[in-house]
Amino acid sequence: MYDWLIVGAGLYGAVFAREMKERGKRVLVVEKRDRVGGNIFTENVGGIQVHRYGAHIFHTSDREVWDYVNRFAEFNRFTNEPLARYGEELYHLPFNMNTFHEMWGVKTPAEAREVIARQRAEITGEPRNLEEQAISLVGRDIYEKLVKGYTEKQWGRDCADLPAFIIRRLPVRFVYNNNYFNDTWQGIPLGGYTAMVERMLEGIEVRTGVDYLSEKEALRPLAENVLYTGPLDAYFDYRYGPLAWRSLRFETEDLPVEDMQGNAVINYTAREVPYTRVIEHRHFEPENKAGAGHTVVTREYPADWHVGDEPYYPVNDEKNSALLEKYRALAAQERGVLFGGRLGQYQYLDMDDTVRAALDRVGQCG
Repeated sequence: MYDWLIVGAGLYGAVFAREMKERGKRVLVVEKRDRVGGNIFTENVGGIQVHRYGAHIFHTSDREVWDYVNRFAEFNRFTNEPLARYGEELYHLPFNMNTFHEMWGVKTPAEAREVIARQRAEITGEPRNLEEQAISLVGRDIYEKLVKGYTEKQWGRDCADLPAFIIRRLPVRFVYNNNYFNDTWQGIPLGGYTAMVERMLEGIEVRTGVDYLSEKEALRPLAENVLYTGPLDAYFDYRYGPLAWRSLRFETEDLPVEDMQGNAVINYTAREVPYTRVIEHRHFEPENKAGAGHTVVTREYPADWHVGDEPYYPVNDEKNSALLEKYRALAAQERGVLFGGRLGQYQYLDMDDTVRAALDRVGQCG
C-alpha cells in the first residue's frame, strides 16, 4: 500500500513526489507517456539538447524555488533575447529602445515615448477588443508588425474578435535591454531538463506507459491518496463537455550546418508565415561544444485543439471559466484526490510557478 499515487511525471508531479519521498512517504508515480519530464522533456540529438515541446527557459525571482531546482541540476546563465522577424525586417524583443530604434530610428527614451504617445491617442475610451487594447498600449506600428499576426496565429482568430483582457499589458522598456525576463535568476539546466526530473525521481518507483484513467479501477486501491496532474475534465470523462485549449505542432529538422539563425528563438510575426517561431536548440547551451557540424531547429505551429490532442494554452474566456467552476466543484467532492499542475488546474503556469505550486501543495498536506 502506497501513501501517494502520483499521476503524471512532469515537473509538478516530480517535485511533489520528491518532497513526499523525503517526508518518509511511500510513493508510486505513473506516467502515460513512455518517458518522464512532461512537456519540459529534452532529448540529446548528436550532442545537442533538443526541447521536444517548445523552448523552456527557467526564470524566477523566488529564491527558494531557484535553490530547489539547483539541487537537481547545474544551470547555465542563458539569457533569453528573442528576435522578431517581419518580412525581411528584424526587431529585438521585448519592446525596448533597440526595438524603437529599429522601428523608427529614434535614439532617446523621450523620442520613443513621443512616438508611442502619438500613436496610442487614436484609441479613445475603453478598448473593446484585443486590437484596440494593444494599440492603446504600444501604438499602431508595433501592433501591426509585431503583435497582430503573431497573436492571430496563436489564437486562430482576428485580433478584432479577441477579448481585450488577453493582453492586459505589453512589456515596454525605455532602455537598451534585450533580456526578455525581469527575474533575478535565469538559465537552463546543463544536460537538459529530463536529467533534472530524473534526479528528482531517484529512489521513487515510476511506471511509464500507464494510462491512469484507463486503469483507475486497478490503480486507485494501491494508495491512500492520489495526486492527479492530467486534464481536469478528462478525469470526469468530460461530463460537462471539454475545456478548450490551443494546441501546437512541431516540425524538427537536423541540418548539416553549424548555425542556421544565430539565435535561440526568432518569432515570425507576419500572419502569412504559418509558424510562430523557429527555435535553434544549440543556442540554449552555448557552452556545450558537442554537436559540431550540425544543428537542430524546430518550427512551432499553433493548432486548433480537439479531445485527444496535446493541450498547451487554456482558453480563459467566460464560457470556459464557467465550465471550469463546474469541474472544480466535482474535484472538491473527490475524497483522497488532489488536482494540480497546468492540466489539473486548467491554468497556464511557468516552470517556477509550477515548482512553487507543488511545494505549497506539499506544505498544505502536512
